[in-house]
Amino acid sequence: MTENKKKDPLEGITLERILNELHAHYGWEGLAGQIDVRCFKDNPSINSSLKFLRRTPWARTKVERIYIKLQKGKARQHTAAKPA
Repeated sequence: MTENKKKDPLEGITLERILNELHAHYGWEGLAGQIDVRCFKDNPSINSSLKFLRRTPWARTKVERIYIKLQKGKARQHTAAKPA
């Protein structure tokens, strides 16, 4: 049987890894600009953000979508940079 479903882009990736990569790319201010939550604005940290995101499904979904978008952008840049 052929697999017609696309693989989940987040399979095997922890929320902590997602948050660390987003923080490295956008910083806390950039994340707060995209998702208006206090854990990114007031005394932000990875641990406090993880606690909040694990308890708040709507915010976690937004973070995951931003991560997927970032990864797709990186993949496009990588393929565009390859010589023909």
